[in-house]
Amino acid sequence: MKSRPFGKHPLHISEIGFGAWAIGGGWGAQDDDASLATLHRALDLGCTFIDTAAGYGKGKSEELIGRVLRERGSGGAKVMVATKTPPKSGPWPPSPYCRWEDRYPEDYLRANLLERAGKLGVETLDLLQLHTWTRAWNRDPVPFKILRQLQAEGLVRFLGVSTPEHDQNAVIDLMRGGWVDAVQVIYNIFEQEPAAELLDAARDCGVAVIVRVAFDEGLLTGKFTRDTVFEPDDFRSRYFAGDRLARAVERVERIRADVEGSGLTLAQAALKFVLAHPAVTTVIPGMRSVRQAEANCAVSDLPPLPEALQTKLRSHQWIRAFWYGGK
Repeated sequence: MKSRPFGKHPLHISEIGFGAWAIGGGWGAQDDDASLATLHRALDLGCTFIDTAAGYGKGKSEELIGRVLRERGSGGAKVMVATKTPPKSGPWPPSPYCRWEDRYPEDYLRANLLERAGKLGVETLDLLQLHTWTRAWNRDPVPFKILRQLQAEGLVRFLGVSTPEHDQNAVIDLMRGGWVDAVQVIYNIFEQEPAAELLDAARDCGVAVIVRVAFDEGLLTGKFTRDTVFEPDDFRSRYFAGDRLARAVERVERIRADVEGSGLTLAQAALKFVLAHPAVTTVIPGMRSVRQAEANCAVSDLPPLPEALQTKLRSHQWIRAFWYGGK
């Protein structure tokens, strides 16, 4: 497993991280024993970064991670665990009219941080990310001033933010203002907008980049068909509502045609595409089984994506706004 620098800080983390949403729930049936085995296998294969959140099973994902780290003890490799604090109840993502005082007040941030630490079974969090943001707060990002105080108290090592899906560039000012050590972004073969500015800005600012949704919720593994049906408790039953799945599968087949002959599977190409950008620190595909852990972690040992294939894959950017004329 290859590692990469964590922004400007003197430490490295594995370039393939563990996305721990699914083990908390929300992706259909999941067995806890399978989740624990998957976590152990990923760590055995050199994964040293795990991403979770308060909202992943109301802390269940964090509890499973904490259990695994306790079982492995201090003799194992140091693993960085990143978790997230969501805003208090209100629009998701926050609207331009939301006040930070209502969504991330000081007493709430402190209490939630302590809850996250309790779920993980640690005294100090490695990385705490605000789970979403609005550029309406960029002029005076008080929630991060509060987190800086909690950092000074030794309750958290590093601070970060997860981008709002509709406005990922909203976090660029936070990076340039020195408020965050890491940003978590959506970046994949379909969603390439971060390559326009965000990724280079992160590199210039020495900010670590954690890439989520590299498979576009499983699409870019190539395992779905237009007839795939998701369980009612699987959030993808909503994500792929209407004709979105059929349209997406058609596009995936075009990508598959470009990848064919490269020696890579579609999933491997999807991860290598993300890792090809020098600003990327780690990518966090979701892992629900030992087989998935082995397949994802093995990608780190493959050669870099050929430039010719990178160029082909860049042509598959998909701007999915309703006004876009592309099919």
